[in-house]
Amino acid sequence: MMTDRTYNVLFLCTGNSARSILAEALLNREGQGRYQAFSAGSQPRGEVHPMALDLLARNGFKTDDLRSKSWDEFAEPGAPQLDFVFTVCDNAAGETCPVWPGQPMSAHWGIEDPATVEGEGQRAAFERAMMFLRNRISLFTALPLDAIDAMSLKDELDTIGRSEGATR
Repeated sequence: MMTDRTYNVLFLCTGNSARSILAEALLNREGQGRYQAFSAGSQPRGEVHPMALDLLARNGFKTDDLRSKSWDEFAEPGAPQLDFVFTVCDNAAGETCPVWPGQPMSAHWGIEDPATVEGEGQRAAFERAMMFLRNRISLFTALPLDAIDAMSLKDELDTIGRSEGATR
């Protein structure tokens, strides 16, 4: 039985300038309307990394709505009710997150931060991060969310987080 329900997904990182932004854009496109993705940071940089914007644009993604923002926006009254929260950096995974209304299911999907790579290898680092995120999101969107119990779903989400490129 398929449902017409849209699932709200928040990708968290510390700076909300690279990995979480890539994940937001990927899921919004790959999720084909079944998912509404958002991203935020515990200490947002306030701007999206130019290499993330360039990579997304080169791959045909719309980038004008992407912005670096605080996770506090998603804990405020009127914020979208979250179904899933995924941390994509190890720092955010270790931080005390706000209490999310509705107790969304969470998992850690850590990958290396491409923004820390300087010079020549930076483009390749961003492309690698996008590939790892695309793989995780493909596995996630293939899950039968309306036909799987919560414990099995949590196990699947954790397994996805340990897939190729995992930082821990």
